[in-house]
Amino acid sequence: MNLFADIRTLVLESLTTMVAEGALPGGLDFANVTVEPPRDAAHGDMATNAAMVLAKPAGMKPRDIAEALAGRLAQDPRLTSAEVAGPGFLNLRLAPSLWQGVVGQVLQAGTDFGRSEMGRGRRVNVEYVSANPTGPLHVGHTRGAVFGDALASLLDFAGHDVTREYYINDGGAQVDVLARSVYLRYLEALGREVAFEDGTYPGDYLIPVGEAVARDKGDAWVDQPESVWLEELRDLSTDAMMGLIREDLAALGVKMDVFFSEKSLYGTGLIEAAIEDLRGKDLIYRGVLEPPKGKTPEDWEPREQTLFRSTAHGDDVDRPIMKSDGGWTYFAPDIAYHFNKVSRGFDALIDVFGADHGGYVKRMKAAVSALSDGRVPLDIKLTQLVRLFKNGAPFKMSKRAGNFVTLRDVVDRVGPDVTRFVMLTRKNDAPLDFDFDKVLEQSRENPVFYVQYAHARVMSVLRRAAEAGIVADEATLAGADLELLDHEAELAVAKKLAEWPRLVETAARSNEPHRVAFYLYELAGDFHALWNRGNDVPALRFIQEGEVAASQAKMALARAVSVVISAGLGILGVTPAQEMR
Repeated sequence: MNLFADIRTLVLESLTTMVAEGALPGGLDFANVTVEPPRDAAHGDMATNAAMVLAKPAGMKPRDIAEALAGRLAQDPRLTSAEVAGPGFLNLRLAPSLWQGVVGQVLQAGTDFGRSEMGRGRRVNVEYVSANPTGPLHVGHTRGAVFGDALASLLDFAGHDVTREYYINDGGAQVDVLARSVYLRYLEALGREVAFEDGTYPGDYLIPVGEAVARDKGDAWVDQPESVWLEELRDLSTDAMMGLIREDLAALGVKMDVFFSEKSLYGTGLIEAAIEDLRGKDLIYRGVLEPPKGKTPEDWEPREQTLFRSTAHGDDVDRPIMKSDGGWTYFAPDIAYHFNKVSRGFDALIDVFGADHGGYVKRMKAAVSALSDGRVPLDIKLTQLVRLFKNGAPFKMSKRAGNFVTLRDVVDRVGPDVTRFVMLTRKNDAPLDFDFDKVLEQSRENPVFYVQYAHARVMSVLRRAAEAGIVADEATLAGADLELLDHEAELAVAKKLAEWPRLVETAARSNEPHRVAFYLYELAGDFHALWNRGNDVPALRFIQEGEVAASQAKMALARAVSVVISAGLGILGVTPAQEMR
């Protein structure tokens, strides 16, 4: 089902034969031999780097290898030509029947076309969002939520066993601040005058929480010290905020498999167990760190600390895990949390962090490497900021949260589908501009509309076929005479469809779901180009009057486009449009 993989297998078989016949020396590693679309479509359908990567280890000129390989590949009936270019590039052209056959494969497999066994059931934990439970999710969290959710879906589509996880940061001082803020709203609900000071959270979202406490407790906590109400109110407030966050995630179509509480690490021996594991590997010691960058001996007081020898696993400096008062640093519970992940038997871990966590990457990777003895890789993806615009100018909406724009503000204005797709139109580590007018614009410059319009156009063709009495159900289209798809514009669409399985594996291998959005935009572009050419070339129109077989073949191609778009949008968490309004 992956035509690029099939042709790569043909190349590798030909190289193996060349070794057996003495045309190439033995012991060559073919792992880096690729078959992929050429940068310029005019050069061919596919290109292989075989001669270029094997020349040095083989002690031969790349062009000599390429010419010998081309001679063998040209004998295969699936290829119409194998041409050597430049110093040793090898461009391949495939028989039209292969591209036509892709259309049939898509229709037979449905939205499972492109699914891969690349992951082979490897267990992967994707942790994302993990916002502090102190209020609703803001627009920055939105990008991390969409990216993490799409990445999890992509990995699942590529054969991995994926767990979606949210880490609740409910063990730190910020939760005490939340409780104090709710206490102020509680007093306010009872008619008291209050002032939000000392970093407390002034957002209106805490008003209903304070009112609920007032109904439940009456005036029992009025004028009482924190020792009376803080612990209970901390738990109550955290639960309320997590309920709010779950509602935000649901509005965006995000569902988590696991919500893991940081608080559960304290007083349970889990932090101590993780540190003892590292101590047993001689990675915990007492020592003095060098002054941080920008500090001088005059303004830096060296002191002995309990340190994790993270430099042994690739970090720049060793890291403190215990404060001078004997309490854990913020890094210690994070070590314990990842120790828990490793202990749960995951084969790979992925953390999706905000841009402000860049300095945290090396230490966390070092910790996971140490805890798993290098067995479990950790990939940390940073999501850059989202800048909001309206009519090309910076835009600020009402801030129910007190000091930021919420996820719900965005979703309520443009809907979850638009929000999700737009958040994936840039690579995660690049800033993203979100213009509320442009994302709803009906033009090619709006990728959301452009892709959805392609899907809706296919649906309109199928409706018109039904009105014309042409049978166009899935089984009929799958059995259509696809040899009738012989125009270059039709084959161009089929060639783009053939790239989908390869794209899935490439995107999953690099943990980059934005590649799916980019591909869908390109596929939509090829389809729209074919549609528009039909305005000038009647033979390219999808419904051919009086020609049922030709109509069914062309509709098979259109339906295959909608199937792949639907599969890709499914990975992104977007519902395909049936019609445009």
